[in-house]
Amino acid sequence: MIQLENITKVFQTKNNVTNALDDVSLHVKKGSIYGVIGYSGAGKSTLVRMVNLLEKPTSGKVYVDGKELTTLSTQKLNQVRRKIGMIFQSFNLLTTATVYQNIAIPLKLTGVSQKEIHNRVLKYLKVVGLEDKHDAYPSQLSGGQKQRVAIARALSHEPEVLLCDEATSALDPETTESILSLLEQINREFGITILLITHEMHVVQKICNEVAVMENGRIIEKGDVLGIFSKPKSATAKRFIKSIFHDEIPEQMVEDLKDKGQIVTLSFVGESSGKPVLARISKQFDVFPSILTGNITQLKDQPLGRLVVHLEGKAYETAKAVLFLQQEGIHVEGYVPEVKLSV
Repeated sequence: MIQLENITKVFQTKNNVTNALDDVSLHVKKGSIYGVIGYSGAGKSTLVRMVNLLEKPTSGKVYVDGKELTTLSTQKLNQVRRKIGMIFQSFNLLTTATVYQNIAIPLKLTGVSQKEIHNRVLKYLKVVGLEDKHDAYPSQLSGGQKQRVAIARALSHEPEVLLCDEATSALDPETTESILSLLEQINREFGITILLITHEMHVVQKICNEVAVMENGRIIEKGDVLGIFSKPKSATAKRFIKSIFHDEIPEQMVEDLKDKGQIVTLSFVGESSGKPVLARISKQFDVFPSILTGNITQLKDQPLGRLVVHLEGKAYETAKAVLFLQQEGIHVEGYVPEVKLSV
């Protein structure tokens, strides 16, 4: 549905040149919710603005539904843009217009009939749960309600793609949850493809199918959410994962235990999360596992658990225990082999 090929974006001023995007490629499947995460300055917002050419790439190609946007005339580009909705952190509502007018005015500017405008406004206000607020002004609404109006406005153009640029960053945790649930409902009921930009791993965890991790204008890691959560490769992805699980071990504890065995992180996914594997390795091998910290979280489709465990035992027994864990479908991170097992 969305395909970015080798996108580079250079911002040039009189005294400075900034590579906001550096050879970025991304493919978002039709009907999916795709998250792009990174810290401030990673290039996320520039990336999402490439999809509807609010920012034009210095080089590279942008495809939406098979059309290469960078080659279209202004008229044809505007037609494609009508099928690409966008919501922002700051809501971008007209403060002197009512909720109804905030949705109706953009439709009127695109030539939609008055009757159709009325029908769409009422329809999408109902979708976002604000059918009783059509005469209210933005100043009378909470932050979450303002974002719902912005979502209804984007939906009223009946887009095939919805771009969300830090859409929940200005909201409190409870309101964030409700907006994420709404976006998931919209994706499910209307089949709209959602590209979501965020710096919060919780947002990705809650609703995304796939995720790309950005750093310094580049995508450094991407894949399905479960894969990234259970087997992060980059240091940045690992930092984000730690923000969810909070499984740091005090340095003094690490120092006290390092000569008595190995400290490993175990990731349990799906069926493996219900297996009593630590009890089994203590019986099958001469290894004594001690849980230092642990947590379990719910991804969009299934649970993911993480345990930080100290394995005390001889090197050969520990190696056999780790192999057993891996054969049971558990990802083991941090283990340093001290012996080689014979096959």
